[in-house]
Amino acid sequence: MRTLRLKSCSDIASRFYLAIISLCTKKQSLTSVKIEVINPLFLLTAKPVVYLVNLSERDYIRKKNKHLPAIAQWIQENAAGDPIIPISVSFEERLTRFETEAEVEAECKNVGAQSALPKLIVQMRKALNLGSFFTVGPDEVRQWTIRNGTKAPQAAGVIHTDFEKTFIQAIVYNYSVLRELGDESEVRAKGKLMTKGKDYVVEDGDILLFKAGAAKG
Repeated sequence: MRTLRLKSCSDIASRFYLAIISLCTKKQSLTSVKIEVINPLFLLTAKPVVYLVNLSERDYIRKKNKHLPAIAQWIQENAAGDPIIPISVSFEERLTRFETEAEVEAECKNVGAQSALPKLIVQMRKALNLGSFFTVGPDEVRQWTIRNGTKAPQAAGVIHTDFEKTFIQAIVYNYSVLRELGDESEVRAKGKLMTKGKDYVVEDGDILLFKAGAAKG
């Protein structure tokens, strides 16, 4: 009787895991509750995927390869929506041999192709649902990585947990605004410097100054 019981429990567990795997292989949004259940399982099928197709330097530069259509079709049929990025490792490695960025740019212009690394970085961050904000001081500018949708207090907590607990407000402007206007004084003069509270959702590229109270001892 005990053996049958164990077999029954094992069967239930197997069905549960199969259901979870099936859930993870489908393209759908997962609720926070589902994510809490799935995360401890460390399932590869639950992780976001970006497909990289390594081409010869010749094929990468001319943007042609006989296998690409078949690969793209397979991804469309089996993982619709997942991005595919052609890359040439040999080309990327060759670019690292140049000593300056100017030399790299000149070589890319000469062959008529750009490095795929910037596109890859952007796409990987997008797949992982990551964004960035910046803090600016007299001696340095720092970039901090957060999940998209993070609110200001939690973003402050990335810098130091006390900042989240004692958060008061955030002074905000976006890098795109700074780039358009030239400097912070112009951002201020144009009224683009904003004061936001605890419900503000930090946007990718925000430049933030956090105001927080004294931490309790």
